[in-house]
Amino acid sequence: MPGNKEREEAGMCASREMALVTNVCEYEELAKHKLPKMVYDFYATGAEDQWTLRENSEAFSRILFQPRVLVDVSCINMSTSVLGYNISMPIMIAPTALHKLAHPEGSGIFIWNAGEVATARAAAAAETIMIYKDRNLVQQLIQRAEKAGYKAIVLTVDAPWLGRREADVKNRFTLPQNVMLKIFEGLDQGKIDKTNGSGLAAYVASQIDRSFSWKDIKWLQTVTSLPVLVKGIITAQDTRIAIEYGAAGIIMSNHGGRQLDYLPATISCLEVVVREANGRVPVFIDSGFRRGTDVFKALALGASGIGRPVLFSLAVDGEAGVRNALRMLRDELEITMALSGCTSVKEITRGHVVTESDRIRRCSRL
Repeated sequence: MPGNKEREEAGMCASREMALVTNVCEYEELAKHKLPKMVYDFYATGAEDQWTLRENSEAFSRILFQPRVLVDVSCINMSTSVLGYNISMPIMIAPTALHKLAHPEGSGIFIWNAGEVATARAAAAAETIMIYKDRNLVQQLIQRAEKAGYKAIVLTVDAPWLGRREADVKNRFTLPQNVMLKIFEGLDQGKIDKTNGSGLAAYVASQIDRSFSWKDIKWLQTVTSLPVLVKGIITAQDTRIAIEYGAAGIIMSNHGGRQLDYLPATISCLEVVVREANGRVPVFIDSGFRRGTDVFKALALGASGIGRPVLFSLAVDGEAGVRNALRMLRDELEITMALSGCTSVKEITRGHVVTESDRIRRCSRL
């Protein structure tokens, strides 16, 4: 067991690392050295060739700014509302599984979804929203969510099969034996089998109804009065159908490049989805967000808010790491707004950015 001197030195080293963190991307490299390889790969890698994983972030670099100058930006207001609930900024914590693998909070027992406690506290401190993802079993879970005070249900629709994540297969990913699926406690939940491939894939295959379709959204609305948002949409066609079936909102996502590879970046599809929604429901977006500048670009293209994973910051410094990650994104967004001449989220418009399509159209007119 390490003595007091060793613990103090470790604490000082961690403090120096934290002092050097200047953006959320740097947490990933720190987490790589802290997490077991199987866990880091589970969080960090995508499906097959990982093209979509890379494109999600690279697509932002092809969107440029058109700032306005000589605007009084002495006061910047980043607050917004989601389904009638006010939050401090249009940056939310995206739905991600198994936070407890990143941060056990010293309990020695991994509890799936109870492990999100540190993340949830950080979200509350930042006055923003944390989203969870997760016929009889579903109904019981919804009832629990309602009793716990949740304000909306997010239905993930892009994972009827688990994408082929080759790192998980190579690592033979399985959950530790001391993992407790807390959200399913007391329910008939099944178990994750250890296989020669990904144990997670085996579990998902056993739990997901692959015949699930649009009509089941109507059924979902019969068992809850909460608004249902549909996550995993990137096309105008599915946006139209989701609204027809009563979705209260659209969450654009390609699962962070972890499901079907060679999907376009979500930011590349945003305008098409926003145009189809036409103000009837809010459109949120995740996948690929690394900077406050990325957030600004999504807002300019019509998003109502963005989702950002925080697992690496959670792994590095627990709740404090998540708070710091959210703070850095908020600070970056504030600076971007000020330098673009926007004093509120509502002032961010399409005219503040130039996309690759804009440049092509301009060249074609020359």
